[in-house]
Amino acid sequence: MTTPLSPKRELWLLLTLAGIQFTHILDFMIMMPLGPQFTKIFSITDAQFGLLVSAYTFAAGASGLMAATYLDKFDRKKLLLVLYVLFGLATLACGLAPTYYSLMAARVLAGVFGGVLSALAQTIVADVIPFERRGRAMGVVMTSFSVATVAGVPIGLFLAAHFNWHAPFFGIAAMVGLLAIGASITLPRLRDHLKGSGQSSAFGNIRRVLTDPNHLKAFAFSGLLMFAGFTIIPFITIYLTANVGWRVDQVPYVYLCGGLVTLITARWIGVLTDRKGKVVMFRVMAVLVIVPMVITTLTAGLPVWAVLIVSTSFFACMSGRMIPGMAIVTSAAAPALRGTFMALNSAVQSAAMGLAAFTGGHIISRDANNLVQHYWIAAMVGATASLAAVFMAGQLKMYQSQPAKV
Repeated sequence: MTTPLSPKRELWLLLTLAGIQFTHILDFMIMMPLGPQFTKIFSITDAQFGLLVSAYTFAAGASGLMAATYLDKFDRKKLLLVLYVLFGLATLACGLAPTYYSLMAARVLAGVFGGVLSALAQTIVADVIPFERRGRAMGVVMTSFSVATVAGVPIGLFLAAHFNWHAPFFGIAAMVGLLAIGASITLPRLRDHLKGSGQSSAFGNIRRVLTDPNHLKAFAFSGLLMFAGFTIIPFITIYLTANVGWRVDQVPYVYLCGGLVTLITARWIGVLTDRKGKVVMFRVMAVLVIVPMVITTLTAGLPVWAVLIVSTSFFACMSGRMIPGMAIVTSAAAPALRGTFMALNSAVQSAAMGLAAFTGGHIISRDANNLVQHYWIAAMVGATASLAAVFMAGQLKMYQSQPAKV
């Protein structure tokens, strides 16, 4: 019989997953601050740029639906490595893309392979880490977002400014190669979920997930969780450069300051999530985020330091609500169906992000002076979704299951 992971191996597992999440998140995030460059180089509208962002998320959503048929049928380590390598190749294709449409195709491929990585990483955390420590574990993995913002995005923008927009994607692809080698060494075999897997078909598992009322509520909660922020996040750089008057080389400060703060607050919020309760912490953070969310869209005329205070608060609150939020989602899945549930949840989240970016792109417009208009309306739509998620959080049943043995 296999035994649970030792504390040291558990930490290595979480750090490895955080590294994989880092490249996956950075690949998605780097698109948004490059918005002004893409709209100029490819001569596209803000709505077309929003579609470029959405292409990744819609593809990830479709991939999540397909993953639901096989996620619980393979060793999670082997599956993670295969998908991660394919994701790296798709990211390399993004860097090689010469036109808007070829970049669109490469982003679709990156979404197909990368979209499942997040679901798989969260499934592994829920499989291995006990319920009472899951908030802290999610806090460790979620630091990947902070590192991506504090280091990844600024470095990526530096490469884009001093070379060209292709360079950040080449850098991410190189990191994927190195991390894939590291993951093959540090990750344990994750096969405990395969016991008795032949007793039901993949489509049978999907049916069981989709006919569970608690799962459906969890999907609604998860979709609202992602939709709330992505009505405005893809367009922050466009707004800062057009309305606030920032230079392109000033934009990295938003990510640097936001990432530094979330790097600290993520672990702290993870601890509070386990101590105070997942629902309580989520509700606090989901309400708090509304203030900087709305103010972010009204910062025209403010000095740089004031804009940074607002944007940093927004990053910290957005990251802060995701930690208890994802702990709630992973715990709402019936343990025997967790892999299938998380694959479907990945599809829901990706579709929600894509829909939010698409919605935001059609809400905002440009006036005769090329200034962004109606951005605040997009923020109000996101705020409404955040309040709806606050309500849904209390409707979910959470399973306090024992960790899987590996």
